[in-house]
Amino acid sequence: MTDARRRLAERMAGEVTLSDDPGATLRKWRTDFDVSQTDLADHLGVSSSVVSDYESGRRENPGIGVVSRSVAALLDIDEQRGGNRIRQYARVVSAGFDSDIVNDLREYPTAVDLDRFYDAIDATELADGGQNRVSGHTVIDSIEAITRLSSEEFYNLYGQSTNRALVFTNVTRGESPLVAMRVVTPTPNAVVLHGLDRDDLWEHAADIARLDGFSLAVSDCDKAEMLASLRDLS
Repeated sequence: MTDARRRLAERMAGEVTLSDDPGATLRKWRTDFDVSQTDLADHLGVSSSVVSDYESGRRENPGIGVVSRSVAALLDIDEQRGGNRIRQYARVVSAGFDSDIVNDLREYPTAVDLDRFYDAIDATELADGGQNRVSGHTVIDSIEAITRLSSEEFYNLYGQSTNRALVFTNVTRGESPLVAMRVVTPTPNAVVLHGLDRDDLWEHAADIARLDGFSLAVSDCDKAEMLASLRDLS
């Protein structure tokens, strides 16, 4: 077992085991890996209904044996597909960022509706990217990130999953972070530009978001209050 896979397996198993809703957390990881219930069930040698029952809570909480086998199955499937998810997590584990660049980076025990995420930080959506949930967030000082990070380091800001929201602070018009986003593939589910309202936004911002396929929102709430609200989500 590679070190990256071992560390990721430990994180996944620990998060599921310690979750107040382990079935939902297991479902979150499965969807993060883009694995269907059928594919996971086939790999485990059980019916799809067994996986569904665990994820929905219809069966009692999965024991450590079920969790370990499920985690191993997800990682096996990812490796069979080329190991993209494992490599992504390895980059994050090895990446370190100063607190003046990354103000907050969190993964949620279960995926959060994007509307709920927006409500928590008083954000207004301006472009719909077609995704309605996020599994985490990264709050980034846009000026510090753009001036100090390479494109590879910028990619690592995703954190544990691209199924997340990137919140850029210290924004005046939004042009710089959105142009910088164009070098990152795949894109996150949502981008929030903090510190301005829609009237101050770069005129091409919504068009860029639609072109690259992510939701775009703005928020001008107090930064400290925003960070506190985001901590409550996780």
